[in-house]
Amino acid sequence: MAYKTLVAFTYFLAFATVIPLWRHSAWWVRGFDFPRLQFMIMAFVLLVAEIIFLDFSHYDTWIVTIIALAAFCFHGGWILPFTRLFPVEVKISRHNDPKNKISILTANVLTTNQNYKGLLDLVAKHQPDVLVTLETDRWWEDKLRVLETDYTYTMKCPLDNKYGMHVYSRLALEDTAIQYLVEPDVPSMHALVVLRSGVRVRVHFLHPAPPSPTENPASSERDAELLVVAKSVSDEFSPIIVTGDLNDVAWSETTRLFRKISGLLDPRIGRGMFNTFHAEFWFARWPLDHLFHSEHFTLAHIERLPYFGSDHFPMLVALVYDEPHGADQEGLVADEKDHEWAEQKMEEHAVEEADVHEPGKEKE
Repeated sequence: MAYKTLVAFTYFLAFATVIPLWRHSAWWVRGFDFPRLQFMIMAFVLLVAEIIFLDFSHYDTWIVTIIALAAFCFHGGWILPFTRLFPVEVKISRHNDPKNKISILTANVLTTNQNYKGLLDLVAKHQPDVLVTLETDRWWEDKLRVLETDYTYTMKCPLDNKYGMHVYSRLALEDTAIQYLVEPDVPSMHALVVLRSGVRVRVHFLHPAPPSPTENPASSERDAELLVVAKSVSDEFSPIIVTGDLNDVAWSETTRLFRKISGLLDPRIGRGMFNTFHAEFWFARWPLDHLFHSEHFTLAHIERLPYFGSDHFPMLVALVYDEPHGADQEGLVADEKDHEWAEQKMEEHAVEEADVHEPGKEKE
């Protein structure tokens, strides 16, 4: 009985490990990208159980044990960069110059969550320069209006479809735009944020729809939005930040492709996973809320903030603009096949680089 049970779980693990390698965009395929940490733990438990309970005089035992070991190594390879065992990708800030510092608090509030006071308390405690809220409707907009005394620069797009978005900023916002790049009811926001030193930072706030049976049956819409923004920032030399709930995990091929095409850095590399979803289920969590930035910045602080009633934990990231110190920071590099794959994904939804508002850049 023990043998049959271990074999069944091992072959399921093998399926769950191999299926994401298929670059099919169907939600049930891409869904296997998410729980790699859980699959790694499952592989370790199976490996230990097989060593203890199975008879290695049988050839079949070696097969299932090798499968479990291979799955553990495979998933571990995806997870490793998001642990302290891996070198950091973004340097720690060498100074804390407030004139060149920007702190961003990103919070997917969950539209049905009514604990707005919990979010306001977090804002009052951490005093971010920029607050980005996702899934905010008109009710949430009304409740957060008290912030506008201190956060005098705003972008507002209240929606009842779980894709409303608001930005509240102490720092000046210039050349702002709200766009619907891929789907007619899923907005993104684009602006220049002016640091206290006068440095202008191009920012993109995103919340593409996830691949799921209740949202989009495939990941293609999400992928196209992420990659067209990546393409639009790839040839820029100005400081850039892209943040939001990307509805994709940090270790997926799509997120890696975004990093390759954009050239942006991930401050979590070498520091931790910072799993933000699902806030209510400790055993099923993964990193969905992201912030990527150009090499102009170094990291002052990164933290997952406490639960306030949403299905997401908020994220707080503070960066310091220090171009000389950050100049030699390097992320992932795209090759020809990566560019071809990205172009295919964008062409599927007829979206191109020129469609993305590029704050501070004059259109010809």
